[in-house]
Amino acid sequence: MANQLHLDQLWNFPASKPRNFRLEQAAGLPDPARRYLLHAIASGTQLASAVRLRMHGQIKLRRWLPFDAEQVISWDRGMIWHATVRMHGIPIRGFDRLVNGHGAMRWRMFGIIPVMTASGPDITRSAAGRIGGESVWLPSVLCGDDVLWTASDSKLLHARFTVQGEDVDLELKVDDQGRLETVKLRRWGNPDGAEFHYLNFGGVVEAEDTFGGYTIPTCLRVGWHFGTDRFESEGEFFRVTVDDAIFR
Repeated sequence: MANQLHLDQLWNFPASKPRNFRLEQAAGLPDPARRYLLHAIASGTQLASAVRLRMHGQIKLRRWLPFDAEQVISWDRGMIWHATVRMHGIPIRGFDRLVNGHGAMRWRMFGIIPVMTASGPDITRSAAGRIGGESVWLPSVLCGDDVLWTASDSKLLHARFTVQGEDVDLELKVDDQGRLETVKLRRWGNPDGAEFHYLNFGGVVEAEDTFGGYTIPTCLRVGWHFGTDRFESEGEFFRVTVDDAIFR
């Protein structure tokens, strides 16, 4: 109940002054960036500052386990991912979050027995990178004047911006219509249990859908070591399907 309350509080935080997406906003961008934004955001759509997602999928904790989750991303405040993971039918509930510059993870079996608790600067820094990667679920934020777009070729582009003090260089691969194919960035983490450091992180987009004027990835395979052979063999840990998205 407390986690649901926190989700609602983050979702109900006052939004920035609304404005609508216009085609000319993408006119001066590199061609693949222009194609991506025009594909992701319908002309006239109100540029949202937050998204609320319902999702399900599998997460790898030594073996693949099913989960159901709800997530709020509020660009000015942070994000909360609240999920229930089932291990041998036993529910493990908790959250990953970054709100107002403070990251934390709390997970409990039956809602009582602590399974995992973490916080501190490394968790905050890693969570900020996660929000940067998940900006593709809130593509309106990539229309901001503080986003620097460059293109390596006709399909590979970079968006550079800052999330909660963390510099993000988001690499997107798009097709000829602007449909997103892959997402990649350098994210702070320690998937091997060693000291935190920057590693390749990203995912493959396998499906998309449109909600309220936004076309976003709805089926992804995500993990560490993206772009190397290690992604398939050990890095992939998150397979997600987005069931619904609401923007405000």
